[in-house]
Amino acid sequence: MSQSIITTKEQLQNQFDHMYKLSRKRPINSWSDRETLLESLEDMLSENKQIFADAISQDFGHRSQDETNLAELFPSFQGISHAKKHGKSWMKTRRAPISTIYRPAHNEIQPQPLGVVGIMVPWNYPLFLAVGPMIDALTAGNRIMIKMSESAPLFAEAFAEAVSRHFSADVVSVAIGEVDLAIAFSALPFDHLLYTGSTNVGKQVMAAAAPNLTPVTLELGGKSPVVILDEVNLESAVNRVMMGKTLNAGQTCIAPDYVLINSSLHSKFVKLAKEWVEKHYPNIANNEDYTRIINDSQFKRVQGYLEQLPSEQVVPLTNVAADPETRLMPPVIVLDPDTQSEVMQNELFAPILPLVHVNGLRDAVEFINSRPRPLALYVFGEDNDEIEYVRNYTVSGGVAVNEVIMHVAQHELPFGGVGHSGIGAYHGQTGFERLSHMKPVFVQSKFNAMNVMLPPYSDLFRRGLEFLSK
Repeated sequence: MSQSIITTKEQLQNQFDHMYKLSRKRPINSWSDRETLLESLEDMLSENKQIFADAISQDFGHRSQDETNLAELFPSFQGISHAKKHGKSWMKTRRAPISTIYRPAHNEIQPQPLGVVGIMVPWNYPLFLAVGPMIDALTAGNRIMIKMSESAPLFAEAFAEAVSRHFSADVVSVAIGEVDLAIAFSALPFDHLLYTGSTNVGKQVMAAAAPNLTPVTLELGGKSPVVILDEVNLESAVNRVMMGKTLNAGQTCIAPDYVLINSSLHSKFVKLAKEWVEKHYPNIANNEDYTRIINDSQFKRVQGYLEQLPSEQVVPLTNVAADPETRLMPPVIVLDPDTQSEVMQNELFAPILPLVHVNGLRDAVEFINSRPRPLALYVFGEDNDEIEYVRNYTVSGGVAVNEVIMHVAQHELPFGGVGHSGIGAYHGQTGFERLSHMKPVFVQSKFNAMNVMLPPYSDLFRRGLEFLSK
């Protein structure tokens, strides 16, 4: 029996088997069917905005509805609108170039649904990071199974219930449960598996997918650096960096992780950062706009990083102490930490911002290139040649110039990592193609010269082949 909400391994296997068989018998090929599914997703979000925001806030201990609207609902609605506008053209069979020697034959590329796509959702943006992949998978004509994060259980339940009301279980189903269910989920022979989360778990997901040769898209994290060039509007740079660092209390995979900056600028950076926090999060202990750390385990992890550092290196940006009871973690700056310290070895996922001193542009680039390739890289400055140098001599999943985070909201840009920060990309047409089989088709003309290529090979064949090889 088909099930929208899955809570056991047996249900998980049975539902996968059911959807897999359906995908082979009844692929979702028409645009009208896909558009209807996108509209169902849009309706689901519209009707459950308050329920979803409340559930997310309860899971976090507190997150403002405005932040959920900005960071999760708004980009989800924008993504659906973009897919509805362009999806019909994306799915059309398109002509591809062909070499003159094979004409009058022609080449085509025919997008087809892969079948059943698995989506593994993290806890930090559980709505957007479920809906974003869903948009691409539905636009590509796939059936979907989703594993929600066990660390955001109230939202997982609310989302699963909403899906069950708006989608047939033949098309979308949601698994809610603990880590053992996630492990079983990652081992299913999906036609594609998309995972968003930590690098360490990403390795486990890839290992689980390997025996089935399941192709994977891994959206991982890592330490996304900020390069502050010497010629810079520092006030503007601090404004954007602090926005990215305090959004969701730093619990963002593309949050600025650390800043590479000349030591002559760091005092002014700290001063501006303190002023910024006071302006944007006054009375932070009771500020409704400031998010809490998701759970006790994450709070202890972050506190542990700070406790290992000399006190003179840790500069609070407010006069409010961290509170384990409410999991309030006010933002702090760490001054020039040792590169072997945990704050410089691990993805922070918290409102902690290390300032690392570098001696100029090339020193900053060398520092970045000595570490695993990041999911995002941010560069602030006014010298276009230096900005180009950073872009050309570093490799990262994405780049933003004089900005942070906003590249993730651009539906015309692919979003993904490289190396330790991920495999593959999605969003917009890139996501549609990632979750489609872009089938190559060679169409021979009725009148052609291929018979000349058959044995017994003649002098005409040899002369022709020699001519074409030049």
